[in-house]
Amino acid sequence: MAASTRRTLVLLRHAKSAWPDVPDHDRPLARRGQRDAPAMGRWLRAAGHVPDQVLCSTARRARETWQLAQAGLGAAPPVRFEDLVYQGSAAQLLDLISSAAPAARTLLIVGHDPAIPDLARTLAAAAPAARAGSQGSAGHRAAADRMRAKFPTAAVAVFEFTGNWDQLSRGMARLTAFVTPRSVAAPAANGP
Repeated sequence: MAASTRRTLVLLRHAKSAWPDVPDHDRPLARRGQRDAPAMGRWLRAAGHVPDQVLCSTARRARETWQLAQAGLGAAPPVRFEDLVYQGSAAQLLDLISSAAPAARTLLIVGHDPAIPDLARTLAAAAPAARAGSQGSAGHRAAADRMRAKFPTAAVAVFEFTGNWDQLSRGMARLTAFVTPRSVAAPAANGP
């Protein structure tokens, strides 16, 4: 694809998990997580962020989040389950993004704290500022501020950039939305 291709990166932190006496990798979703994940999938569909490719952690709570979000999304994009999404850092996630299918215009990563919030904050911190006076610039700044303050379970951060996946780096993407299950449940609070 040409370098002028518009891309969307969607970062989804897994939904709220339970804490039974099992290894961390095997923790399931809590009841709240089972409720929130499909709501976030419905929001992705309504907002036009249906992914062409999904990279999902191998952890049970992330796989369950994807399964339930996919039901709300109403689409079945190809998914790759990656140990690196479970164990990796923000920098390693950025490296993983560079291997995304060139044909994918929208990539969804379902992962964990701290890597997902760290990557989102890194991209937002270096993102080009909204043009002065442009419609929605205050809304985008408010979304970035909310995201920096707290990136709760099942929250979604959406970034846009122009180029190829292997070109995504600090300073290339712009945060266009940050939503939480609570803001999705309150339509007036959805923001940009």
